[in-house]
Amino acid sequence: MTTPPGLRERKKQATRQALREAALRLAEERGPDQVRVEDIAEAAGVSPRTYNNYFASREQAIVSAVTADREARIAAAVAARPARVRLADAVTEAVVEQYTDTGEREHKALLLITTQPALRDAFLDTTAGIERPLTAVIAERLDHAEAHTARVLAASVAAAVRIALEGWLRPAGNTDAAESLAAGGLVVPSGSLADQLRTALAPLAPAFDAAERDTRP
Repeated sequence: MTTPPGLRERKKQATRQALREAALRLAEERGPDQVRVEDIAEAAGVSPRTYNNYFASREQAIVSAVTADREARIAAAVAARPARVRLADAVTEAVVEQYTDTGEREHKALLLITTQPALRDAFLDTTAGIERPLTAVIAERLDHAEAHTARVLAASVAAAVRIALEGWLRPAGNTDAAESLAAGGLVVPSGSLADQLRTALAPLAPAFDAAERDTRP
C-alpha cells in the first residue's frame, strides 16, 4: 500500500506545480526568450533561490508543464497491466499512451516547444527520467531478476523514446534529425508519433521476451 505524501512533500509538489504553470503561461504570453527565471519565480510567489531548488533553467520549467510526472505515469501504467500481458507489449503501450494522450492545452504547449531549439533540447532530455521508475517496475515484473537486467532494459526504453522523438521532430529538409536539432533547424513534426514510438521500441522486444523466459519457473 502506497503511503500518502506528508505535508512537506505536498507543499513541494504545489510549489513545483506553481512554477511549471507560471513558466508556461509567461512563455506563451511573451515568448520563451522574453521570460527570465526571476519572472517565473515572482509569478509563482517564490524567490529565485527557491526556483533553483526545483529547476535548473527556464526551459526545464516550461517543458515540465508538458512532461510533468510522465515517467511515473509510464511506470504506473506498466505496473497496472495484467501479468499475462507480454512485458514488451505492456511497456510499448504505456509509452505510446502517455506520449500521445494529450489534451488541447498540452498540444498547444508542445507546438511552442517545437519552435525553440533550447526547449526542444530540454524536451528530449526528459526521456532520461524514464529509466529509474521503469527499472523498478520491470524488476518487479521479472521477479527481481539480476539487478542490471531491469536497468539495462529501462535505459534502452529511454533511449528508444528519445530516438523516436528526434525522428518525429525532424527539421524540415534534413534527414539527420539529431544533427539538425542540434543546429536549431526549423522543426515540423512528421508522421504519427505513436508509429515512431512503436518502431523505435520494436527492436527491444526480443530482449524483454528473453528476460521473461529466464524468470519463468
